[in-house]
Amino acid sequence: MKNTELKVAFYLKKNEQKPDGKCPVMARLTVGNSQTTFSTKFDAPASAWASGRVSGKSKDAAEINRQLDSLRASAVVHVRELSSVSDGVSAEQVKSLVLGMASGQQTLLAYFSRHNENFQKRIGVSRKKGSEKGYKQALRHLTNFIQSRYHLSDISFTALDRSFIDKFDLYLKIDCGLEPGTIVFLTIRLNTIIGNAIAEGIITENPFEGYEAERPAPRQKYLTRKELESMMTTPLEKPRQYLIRDLFLFSCYTGIPYCDMRTLSAEDLTTDQDGTVWVKSSRGKNDNDYGLPLLDVPMYILEQYRGTAPDGRLLPMYAISELNRELKNIARICGIQRRLTFHMGRHTYATEVTLSQGVPLESVSRMLGHGQIKTTLIYAKTTNDKLDEDMNILEKRIAGKFKFAI
Repeated sequence: MKNTELKVAFYLKKNEQKPDGKCPVMARLTVGNSQTTFSTKFDAPASAWASGRVSGKSKDAAEINRQLDSLRASAVVHVRELSSVSDGVSAEQVKSLVLGMASGQQTLLAYFSRHNENFQKRIGVSRKKGSEKGYKQALRHLTNFIQSRYHLSDISFTALDRSFIDKFDLYLKIDCGLEPGTIVFLTIRLNTIIGNAIAEGIITENPFEGYEAERPAPRQKYLTRKELESMMTTPLEKPRQYLIRDLFLFSCYTGIPYCDMRTLSAEDLTTDQDGTVWVKSSRGKNDNDYGLPLLDVPMYILEQYRGTAPDGRLLPMYAISELNRELKNIARICGIQRRLTFHMGRHTYATEVTLSQGVPLESVSRMLGHGQIKTTLIYAKTTNDKLDEDMNILEKRIAGKFKFAI
């Protein structure tokens, strides 16, 4: 731990004495081995100056001494704050805070709160409702972290450094017991806030420099053909499980995510000249248009639940939390040894239903409603079955075409 002992001394700059006998009052801050001086922005009479204070009981003397005491107390508070979140504190940092410079006036939690307030005002205009929840969650964890670890209600941006970020990461992992994926999610939100502060000139250095959150171990996010077949053919225990299974399978064979399935209506269906039924709509997440022909499985599911959903919807949907909870039970019944979530249906459509069957990446991207191909690449996982099929085709094509000289 570095030395953060604080010393504050006041003296007069007598070589700048004014006609009325007053001199500028200067402050000398010493923090550990660093030192800096600055003007306090007020003057004191040289004739009444003694031991770093103004002697006498006049109103002016009392006011000057009050300001000196306030400045000293402010320095003590800021050193305590900085030393609690950083291994190194410099006299220049404390000076910045004491003088109320622009960087010292901004505090992290207050700035984060204003960001969230402005974000909420823009929901429905340029921001999505779902994204707001992530920033609120990050602010809540950050507030609890600062209060429990440092016993502070807020901290200034100048107090932030890499050690603060590392300690926050450790707090989320140990104290909160969060998974690596959730920690990545929360620290990305905090990094966005700090990036905004850097863009506004509030701070110049990024405390996230060199930081890398632990990434969750990659796991298979799609169902295999065997798992899909098991879900379709295994008897379940409750009637509700059949509905939830069918909703999940509809997503597996269309790639339509939960938020868009909830709003599907008959207006989103069209039939082309050869009788193929298409879903044509736009993503609620980004307003990108998408269109895809319905395969036999989703067509069968639509027929099964025709007229059962309210407000003209095509499918009777449950809350996403209930769907994910029941999918765990369905996976157990079907002998699937992995945790299922509803969003895995979209990955299954991209990987197992389309790309593994030779559908071009560009076509899959349009059917998923992606604005860029690189987004579709997140879903593109080549399965072992697909590799075997491709290699068998290649082997047949080149069989007998190469002969080695003996």
